[in-house]
Amino acid sequence: SIAILLYLARKFKTPDHWYPSDLQKRAKVDEYLSWQHVSIRGKGSKLFLTKVFLPLLTGQPVPPEKLEGVAEKLNVVLKQFEEKFLQDKPFIAGSEVSLADLVALVELMQPVGAGYDLFQQRPKLAEWRGRVEEAVGKQLFQEAHEGILNIQNL
Repeated sequence: SIAILLYLARKFKTPDHWYPSDLQKRAKVDEYLSWQHVSIRGKGSKLFLTKVFLPLLTGQPVPPEKLEGVAEKLNVVLKQFEEKFLQDKPFIAGSEVSLADLVALVELMQPVGAGYDLFQQRPKLAEWRGRVEEAVGKQLFQEAHEGILNIQNL
C-alpha cells in the first residue's frame, strides 16, 4: 500500500530521491500516488482481470469487443500519465527516480503480464520504463516481476 511505502521511506530514511524532501518534488510524488488508484491501477488491474482471471474462472474466452473496451480505457489513462506526469522529464518528480515511478511501473506490469504490451506504441513510456528499471536494477526488477510476467502459464 502507498501508506506502507511512505512509512518505510520515512522510518528507514531512504535516499531522498525516493520520497523527496523538496516540497515541489514531493508534491509531484504525492499527486501521482493519489491519482494512480483510480486511473492506472484501476484500468490496468481491470485489463489484467478481464484478460487473465475471467477466462480462468468461467472457462470461456472474453469477447474481443469487451477486451478492446477495457484496453481503450487503459490507453486513455496512459495518455494522461504521459502528458500530465512524465511530460518531458526523465521521471515523475524530475531528474531522479521516486516512489511514484516505482509504483507506476509496478502497476503497468500487470497488463504486460496479461500479454498487453502497452510500451510497444509508446516510445516515451518505453524509455521511462528503461530508466526506472535501470535505477532499480534490471535483474532485481525482473526477479520481482517474474510471477506476474509468467501468469499466463497457469
